[in-house]
Amino acid sequence: MLPEAAVSTFLLVFPALFSIVNPIAGAFLFHEVTKVRPAADQAVLARKVAINSLIVMLVAMWGGSVVLNLFGISIAALRIAGGLVVSLWAWSILSAPEAREGRKRDEAAPAAEGDDVAFFPLTLPFTTGPGTIAVAIALGSSRPAASEALAAYVLGATAAIVAMSVSIWIGYLDAGRIAVRLGRSGSRTLTRLSAFLLLAVGVQITIAGVTDVLGPLLARRG
Repeated sequence: MLPEAAVSTFLLVFPALFSIVNPIAGAFLFHEVTKVRPAADQAVLARKVAINSLIVMLVAMWGGSVVLNLFGISIAALRIAGGLVVSLWAWSILSAPEAREGRKRDEAAPAAEGDDVAFFPLTLPFTTGPGTIAVAIALGSSRPAASEALAAYVLGATAAIVAMSVSIWIGYLDAGRIAVRLGRSGSRTLTRLSAFLLLAVGVQITIAGVTDVLGPLLARRG
Protein backbone atom coordinates (compact mmCIF):
# COMPACT_ATOMS: atom_id res chain seq x y z
CA MET A 1 0.00 0.00 0.00
CA LEU A 2 2.76 2.43 0.97
CA PRO A 3 4.86 1.83 -2.19
CA GLU A 4 1.81 2.18 -4.45
CA ALA A 5 0.74 5.45 -2.81
CA ALA A 6 4.31 6.75 -2.97
CA VAL A 7 4.52 5.93 -6.68
CA SER A 8 1.18 7.69 -7.30
CA THR A 9 2.50 10.77 -5.52
CA PHE A 10 5.73 10.63 -7.51
CA LEU A 11 3.72 10.49 -10.75
CA LEU A 12 1.79 13.59 -9.65
CA VAL A 13 4.69 15.68 -8.33
CA PHE A 14 7.45 14.94 -10.83
CA PRO A 15 5.51 15.92 -14.00
CA ALA A 16 4.28 19.09 -12.29
CA LEU A 17 7.80 20.14 -11.30
CA PHE A 18 9.22 19.07 -14.66
CA SER A 19 6.61 21.17 -16.43
CA ILE A 20 7.54 24.38 -14.63
CA VAL A 21 11.32 23.84 -14.33
CA ASN A 22 11.65 22.33 -17.82
CA PRO A 23 15.36 21.40 -17.53
CA ILE A 24 15.63 20.54 -21.23
CA ALA A 25 14.53 24.01 -22.33
CA GLY A 26 16.51 25.45 -19.42
CA ALA A 27 19.62 23.70 -20.70
CA PHE A 28 19.28 25.71 -23.91
CA LEU A 29 19.47 28.98 -21.95
CA PHE A 30 22.11 27.63 -19.56
CA HIS A 31 24.29 26.90 -22.57
CA GLU A 32 23.74 30.37 -24.00
CA VAL A 33 24.82 32.22 -20.86
CA THR A 34 27.70 29.93 -19.85
CA LYS A 35 29.18 28.93 -23.21
CA VAL A 36 32.07 31.40 -22.77
CA ARG A 37 33.26 29.42 -19.74
CA PRO A 38 35.49 26.30 -19.88
CA ALA A 39 33.72 22.93 -19.91
CA ALA A 40 35.03 22.14 -16.40
CA ASP A 41 33.48 25.34 -15.02
CA GLN A 42 30.17 24.56 -16.73
CA ALA A 43 30.15 21.09 -15.12
CA VAL A 44 30.79 22.59 -11.66
CA LEU A 45 28.00 25.13 -12.16
CA ALA A 46 25.59 22.41 -13.33
CA ARG A 47 26.24 20.39 -10.16
CA LYS A 48 25.89 23.40 -7.86
CA VAL A 49 22.66 24.53 -9.53
CA ALA A 50 21.19 21.03 -9.16
CA ILE A 51 22.05 20.92 -5.43
CA ASN A 52 20.74 24.45 -4.85
CA SER A 53 17.53 23.62 -6.72
CA LEU A 54 17.07 20.52 -4.56
CA ILE A 55 17.26 22.67 -1.41
CA VAL A 56 14.91 25.35 -2.77
CA MET A 57 12.25 22.83 -3.80
CA LEU A 58 12.45 20.86 -0.54
CA VAL A 59 12.15 24.01 1.58
CA ALA A 60 9.27 25.34 -0.53
CA MET A 61 7.34 22.06 -0.49
CA TRP A 62 7.71 21.13 3.17
CA GLY A 63 8.21 24.56 4.76
CA GLY A 64 6.17 26.91 2.59
CA SER A 65 2.74 25.87 3.83
CA VAL A 66 3.92 25.91 7.45
CA VAL A 67 5.05 29.52 7.11
CA LEU A 68 1.75 30.52 5.49
CA ASN A 69 -0.20 28.74 8.22
CA LEU A 70 1.52 30.99 10.75
CA PHE A 71 -0.36 33.85 9.12
CA GLY A 72 -3.68 32.06 9.57
CA ILE A 73 -4.02 30.89 5.96
CA SER A 74 -5.95 27.62 5.80
CA ILE A 75 -4.86 24.64 3.71
CA ALA A 76 -8.02 24.98 1.60
CA ALA A 77 -7.28 28.64 0.85
CA LEU A 78 -3.67 27.76 0.10
CA ARG A 79 -4.73 25.05 -2.33
CA ILE A 80 -7.18 27.33 -4.14
CA ALA A 81 -4.71 30.22 -4.34
CA GLY A 82 -1.82 27.95 -5.27
CA GLY A 83 -3.88 26.16 -7.91
CA LEU A 84 -4.98 29.44 -9.46
CA VAL A 85 -1.43 30.82 -9.46
CA VAL A 86 -0.10 27.65 -11.07
CA SER A 87 -2.91 27.66 -13.66
CA LEU A 88 -2.36 31.30 -14.57
CA TRP A 89 1.40 30.77 -14.73
CA ALA A 90 0.93 27.75 -17.00
CA TRP A 91 -1.45 29.69 -19.24
CA SER A 92 1.05 32.53 -19.63
CA ILE A 93 3.73 30.01 -20.66
CA LEU A 94 1.32 28.19 -22.98
CA SER A 95 0.25 31.36 -24.75
CA ALA A 96 3.66 33.07 -24.99
CA PRO A 97 6.68 30.81 -24.36
CA GLU A 98 8.91 33.27 -26.24
CA ALA A 99 8.25 36.00 -23.66
CA ARG A 100 9.18 33.67 -20.77
CA GLU A 101 12.26 32.55 -22.67
CA GLY A 102 13.37 36.15 -23.15
CA ARG A 103 12.74 37.04 -19.51
CA LYS A 104 14.77 34.08 -18.28
CA ARG A 105 17.59 34.99 -20.65
CA ASP A 106 17.68 38.52 -19.23
CA GLU A 107 17.63 37.19 -15.65
CA ALA A 108 20.52 34.83 -16.30
CA ALA A 109 22.61 37.24 -18.40
CA PRO A 110 24.99 38.13 -15.50
CA ALA A 111 26.03 34.48 -15.33
CA ALA A 112 28.13 34.98 -18.43
CA GLU A 113 30.48 37.30 -16.53
CA GLY A 114 30.21 36.80 -12.77
CA ASP A 115 32.03 34.28 -10.63
CA ASP A 116 29.61 33.39 -7.83
CA VAL A 117 26.51 32.81 -9.96
CA ALA A 118 25.49 29.26 -9.02
CA PHE A 119 22.71 30.40 -6.70
CA PHE A 120 21.85 33.80 -8.15
CA PRO A 121 20.84 34.01 -10.91
CA LEU A 122 21.35 30.44 -12.20
CA THR A 123 19.32 28.71 -9.46
CA LEU A 124 17.02 31.53 -8.40
CA PRO A 125 15.26 32.82 -10.43
CA PHE A 126 16.62 31.14 -13.59
CA THR A 127 15.97 27.48 -12.71
CA THR A 128 13.69 27.44 -9.65
CA GLY A 129 11.94 30.79 -9.78
CA PRO A 130 8.63 32.01 -8.33
CA GLY A 131 6.63 29.60 -10.49
CA THR A 132 8.54 26.55 -9.23
CA ILE A 133 8.21 27.72 -5.62
CA ALA A 134 4.46 28.29 -6.06
CA VAL A 135 4.03 24.80 -7.54
CA ALA A 136 6.05 23.21 -4.73
CA ILE A 137 4.05 25.01 -2.02
CA ALA A 138 0.75 24.08 -3.67
CA LEU A 139 1.79 20.42 -3.94
CA GLY A 140 3.05 20.41 -0.37
CA SER A 141 -0.28 21.78 0.85
CA SER A 142 -2.02 18.81 -0.80
CA ARG A 143 -0.43 16.32 1.56
CA PRO A 144 -2.92 14.08 3.40
CA ALA A 145 -3.45 14.18 7.17
CA ALA A 146 -3.49 10.43 7.89
CA SER A 147 -0.09 9.18 9.10
CA GLU A 148 0.35 6.29 6.64
CA ALA A 149 -0.89 8.31 3.67
CA LEU A 150 1.31 11.23 4.78
CA ALA A 151 4.39 8.99 4.93
CA ALA A 152 3.70 7.76 1.39
CA TYR A 153 3.15 11.31 0.16
CA VAL A 154 6.38 12.59 1.74
CA LEU A 155 8.32 9.64 0.31
CA GLY A 156 6.91 10.03 -3.20
CA ALA A 157 7.17 13.82 -3.30
CA THR A 158 10.72 13.88 -1.93
CA ALA A 159 11.76 11.23 -4.46
CA ALA A 160 10.23 13.38 -7.21
CA ILE A 161 12.22 16.42 -6.06
CA VAL A 162 15.45 14.39 -6.00
CA ALA A 163 14.68 13.06 -9.49
CA MET A 164 13.96 16.61 -10.66
CA SER A 165 17.30 17.80 -9.31
CA VAL A 166 19.10 14.94 -11.07
CA SER A 167 17.28 15.91 -14.29
CA ILE A 168 18.51 19.49 -13.89
CA TRP A 169 22.07 18.28 -13.35
CA ILE A 170 22.04 15.95 -16.36
CA GLY A 171 20.31 18.51 -18.57
CA TYR A 172 22.70 21.33 -17.71
CA LEU A 173 25.74 19.06 -17.84
CA ASP A 174 24.82 18.10 -21.40
CA ALA A 175 23.50 21.56 -22.28
CA GLY A 176 25.65 22.01 -25.38
CA ARG A 177 24.41 18.88 -27.15
CA ILE A 178 20.80 19.47 -26.08
CA ALA A 179 20.93 23.01 -27.48
CA VAL A 180 22.18 21.72 -30.83
CA ARG A 181 19.69 18.84 -31.10
CA LEU A 182 16.64 20.65 -29.76
CA GLY A 183 16.95 24.07 -31.35
CA ARG A 184 14.67 26.98 -30.53
CA SER A 185 11.56 25.54 -32.19
CA GLY A 186 11.95 22.23 -30.38
CA SER A 187 12.46 24.03 -27.07
CA ARG A 188 9.27 26.06 -27.52
CA THR A 189 7.25 22.98 -28.54
CA LEU A 190 8.40 21.14 -25.42
CA THR A 191 7.61 24.19 -23.30
CA ARG A 192 4.03 24.36 -24.62
CA LEU A 193 3.43 20.65 -24.02
CA SER A 194 4.79 20.93 -20.49
CA ALA A 195 2.72 24.04 -19.80
CA PHE A 196 -0.48 22.24 -20.79
CA LEU A 197 0.29 19.47 -18.30
CA LEU A 198 1.03 22.05 -15.63
CA LEU A 199 -2.29 23.78 -16.34
CA ALA A 200 -4.09 20.50 -15.67
CA VAL A 201 -2.19 20.08 -12.39
CA GLY A 202 -3.13 23.62 -11.33
CA VAL A 203 -6.80 22.97 -12.04
CA GLN A 204 -6.63 19.71 -10.04
CA ILE A 205 -5.11 21.50 -7.04
CA THR A 206 -7.83 24.19 -7.23
CA ILE A 207 -10.55 21.53 -7.36
CA ALA A 208 -9.08 19.92 -4.22
CA GLY A 209 -9.22 23.28 -2.41
CA VAL A 210 -12.80 24.00 -3.49
CA THR A 211 -13.81 20.50 -2.39
CA ASP A 212 -12.27 21.16 1.04
CA VAL A 213 -14.39 24.31 1.37
CA LEU A 214 -17.69 23.08 -0.08
CA GLY A 215 -17.55 19.49 1.22
CA PRO A 216 -18.46 20.26 4.86
CA LEU A 217 -21.15 22.75 3.76
CA LEU A 218 -22.81 20.24 1.46
CA ALA A 219 -22.57 17.54 4.15
CA ARG A 220 -24.42 19.77 6.63
CA ARG A 221 -27.20 20.46 4.15
CA GLY A 222 -27.49 16.77 3.39
